[in-house]
Amino acid sequence: MSNEPYSPSASMSGTGYSASYGNNQLSGNATGQSTTSAPADGKRPAIKDTTTAEFAVDVIEASNDQIVLVDFWANWCGPCKQLGPILEKTINDSNGKAILVKMDIDKYPEVAGQMGIKSIPAVVAFVDGKPVDAFMGAVPESQIKEFINKQPSPANPAPAGEDNVESVMAKASELLNAGDSAQAAEMFAAVLAKEPGNLDAIAGLGECYLAVGELELAQNIVSSLPETQLATPVIASFLAKLKLVEQTAALGSLDDLEKNVLENPKDHQARYDFALALNAHDKREEAASQLLEIVAKDRKWNEDGAREQLLQFFEMWGPMDPATLSGRRGLSSILFS
Repeated sequence: MSNEPYSPSASMSGTGYSASYGNNQLSGNATGQSTTSAPADGKRPAIKDTTTAEFAVDVIEASNDQIVLVDFWANWCGPCKQLGPILEKTINDSNGKAILVKMDIDKYPEVAGQMGIKSIPAVVAFVDGKPVDAFMGAVPESQIKEFINKQPSPANPAPAGEDNVESVMAKASELLNAGDSAQAAEMFAAVLAKEPGNLDAIAGLGECYLAVGELELAQNIVSSLPETQLATPVIASFLAKLKLVEQTAALGSLDDLEKNVLENPKDHQARYDFALALNAHDKREEAASQLLEIVAKDRKWNEDGAREQLLQFFEMWGPMDPATLSGRRGLSSILFS
């Protein structure tokens, strides 16, 4: 289906915007119009209409927290009427991943004109205050879902409300696991700004510090916690990881430690050190294997130190981690064979 042609009829002077879609730039407010931040309860509607005056708040600012799709449409446009309900359904099914802002280009032609939009319907995705992607024409729901899912997440989505903290925590954990500790730390800190006693966020921020070698900061973040909180599973797990990182800090490179084990296979201390370093590099199953080797050959070595260390690994990894499950099976096989 062909798109409806559109040529903006209004002058763009005096709007206060400076935009170039090709260069992903758009900024400013409508001249003489006041703007406000997100609603007091921290929630934005999933679907709303906007105006030239409200565009900065509804789109530019909002896209710092969520992906914002802007639907440029007009009442006379047949494909627009076909696309609209599909867009709205997809947004409502997106579980807050994106919001939809609709702009009637007959009433408010300035922004569309600035962005060089020549035909409608046109849907533009905004992230972090900038247009990052677009499509034109009436497309099926599956294509809209794919369009939303391929967009990058905002760099620093703040936990706007209590119902959003869980999603921010999940994203922060995802970033930490992917190695982006800097961005994850900002998100954990944003949660703590709202909920200073959130133990999951405290542990998460501590792990961000560990990831970049800031051991002192990692220690400080839990130093003021009361004993009762230090004993909670999430903090106890973090403290176990902190202790292990401290132990491995002076051990040397992973390659050198592996070489020591290969050259001295009966040296349990060398194998033990190698296991600690493997865990520090998140090679969990390999770390467990090295400790199990010690337990199998000399249960009494270092006052049962290999088994005790393995149990610390299990506590730190969590009971359902694949490395914990396989390690427990291996340990049981050795102890009860």
